Amino acid sequence: MKILVINNMLEQKYFDQIKSAAGEVGAQVFFYKSEAEIPKSNFDADIIYGFAPSIVKTSRSLKWLCVPWAGVDSLMTPDYFANEDCLLTNSAGAYGVSIAEHMIAVSLVMMRRLDQFMAETREGKWLSPRPQKSIKDCRITVLGTGDIGTTFASRARAFEPAAIVGVCRSGKSSSTVYDKVLPVSELDSILSQTDLLAMSLPATAETKGILSRERFALLPQDAYIVNVGRGSAIDEDALADNLESGHLAGAALDVFQTEPLPAGHRLWKTKNLLITPHVAGNMTLPYTKAKNVQMFIEDLKNFVQGKTLHYLVDRKLGY
Repeated sequence: MKILVINNMLEQKYFDQIKSAAGEVGAQVFFYKSEAEIPKSNFDADIIYGFAPSIVKTSRSLKWLCVPWAGVDSLMTPDYFANEDCLLTNSAGAYGVSIAEHMIAVSLVMMRRLDQFMAETREGKWLSPRPQKSIKDCRITVLGTGDIGTTFASRARAFEPAAIVGVCRSGKSSSTVYDKVLPVSELDSILSQTDLLAMSLPATAETKGILSRERFALLPQDAYIVNVGRGSAIDEDALADNLESGHLAGAALDVFQTEPLPAGHRLWKTKNLLITPHVAGNMTLPYTKAKNVQMFIEDLKNFVQGKTLHYLVDRKLGY
């Protein structure tokens, strides 16, 4: 059995952990920083931890692809895999801490107007205090109650919000952090009671454009939006219009319909909008790296033993 690991973010200690796990199951493992380094002689790999489209799209011997990120929408197109039976796992569950901290950070920046203060002080201005808002007593709606949304909700709970309501496809969650959980069919009913809308949805047919122009109108005056899921979930023109009109107090986007966000796009100059270049997650925190590798090794053992992979993606659902 041959394993390819393609990752330029991991330190040697993680390679050593993977090498040890591979040795325990009698597998060969090869490490690369990029797909370009992989020789043709290794295109017959059984397992890839990382991403190598040229192999995925051509090799019928590939049995399992483990991608070290959560979103897999780009892999859902028909006939993407040369081997239709190739298993696909992601690393959903490794990024909750990193992305939840980002969500808390940008929420505080917007509500405490820290971006405005920092911009002014860089210009040597010392201005008077101005009205600010707080997560305390804030009504929070979490759209997408998976690992990321629920980890954010647990962190936000410490700030003593008025309520945290989860909204998801099933309308159910095993977490007790939410005051209540609603199905997506009841989203409209809660938007009018939302001061902070935190979005962490995967990209599926059901989530595309879920925050439409009509739903922006349901949000109360001066609401805030944070989106760390997929850019396809938001009508970007409607968002810009609502920010420019003052209907929304602010928004923080880490994801966009087109990435990188094109030069000249109106969002670059939209007022009260915080833009980050899809950096909420990624393998930048030590915790994220350790968890990511731990998840792969866990499923490697499951794979060898013929067990169901724990982090298997349901291709029908798209996550």
